[in-house]
Amino acid sequence: MTMTKKLLTSAVASALMVSGAQAAISDNTVKIGYLADMSGTYRDLAGPNGLKALQMAIKDFGGTVNGAKIEVLSADDRNNPDASSSTVRRWVENDKVDMVAGLVASSVTIAVSKILEENDRLGIVSGSAASSITNEHCTPNHIHYVYDTYPLANGTASAVVKEGGKSWYLMTADYAFGHALEADVTRVVEANGGEIVGSVRHPFPTQDFSSFVLQAQASGADVVGLANAGSDTTNAITTASEFGVTQAGQTLAALLLFLTDVHALGVDTAQGIQLTTGWYWDMNDDTREWSDRFMKETGVRPTMVHAGIYSSTLHYLNAVAAAGSDDAQTVRKQMMDTPINDMFATNGRIREDGRMVHDMYLAEVKTPAESKNEWDLYKILRTIPADEAYRPLSESKCKLVTN
Repeated sequence: MTMTKKLLTSAVASALMVSGAQAAISDNTVKIGYLADMSGTYRDLAGPNGLKALQMAIKDFGGTVNGAKIEVLSADDRNNPDASSSTVRRWVENDKVDMVAGLVASSVTIAVSKILEENDRLGIVSGSAASSITNEHCTPNHIHYVYDTYPLANGTASAVVKEGGKSWYLMTADYAFGHALEADVTRVVEANGGEIVGSVRHPFPTQDFSSFVLQAQASGADVVGLANAGSDTTNAITTASEFGVTQAGQTLAALLLFLTDVHALGVDTAQGIQLTTGWYWDMNDDTREWSDRFMKETGVRPTMVHAGIYSSTLHYLNAVAAAGSDDAQTVRKQMMDTPINDMFATNGRIREDGRMVHDMYLAEVKTPAESKNEWDLYKILRTIPADEAYRPLSESKCKLVTN
């Protein structure tokens, strides 16, 4: 049985469990709002193709929940917390949206989560990285699904230090995500006997990285760590290559690199870069099957965010069906009580702080000789078990956690 058929079987079983319970679904409609960067720095890693992944999940689920319609609204967040907050407030107050999906820029997510908590609606965060989203900024109304800065540091930074990269210079995107990643990387580097010898924070987004790369070169650090993402990362890597950073003996550590970034850079430029990822399209038969369908729809291979949007949407719809309700707290509890086993995660689970914990992977970009086609980009070096990857609850500052 394919993974898609398994998911459909699960959805049908859930619906049968609560046949006749559809009256508990408000307005006899489940409304989902998709909010993401549709045109800017983070367009490729989530963007319009994230909306396509969400629509694929709804179609695979069957298009209705216990007889209730499923409707989707979408908007460009413009990487602007104020504009995004206004959009989500309108969605929940006027359009009666039950769940907000996507959520990419961490500053947007932190702002939007406050609106969701005020109105008791649910958010599922698939694109944002800041680990603070389920730490000091946790709420009972959002779930952080795909990855965060804590395992990025535990994976990539730890591996680079252990390979001899003891002194680091950090180039950081100057907003919530970059700050969180910088803090997590600093913690891991110092815990492994390394040191941060300097750092610079650049505006988000940035086109010209020349001055920042020159400062990194002048630092003499073993490693130049890029605490940014999307086109900021690819621009920084391209500039570093033009300035001969690696040729001069410094190591370039991309702390958040997506499949679309590596594809844009090409293996000639990106070869040998180590990165941490929550998912890869070519890991097994289930990931390949779903990725083939996604590519037929979009023309590209999916990032871990696209896969996470699909998985989290199905998990949400199964929970609504099983609970017979679209009430945020009822659905959140059902999602927490149900393990996640699909093309994205094996034995994934949602903790009380809202963090979905699952295995992460340390990967390395293949050389041109190793790569068989334009999307054959990673080799998986090791699995980082879920309990090792994410911040332990014993260290949590989340108001939902009793230590």
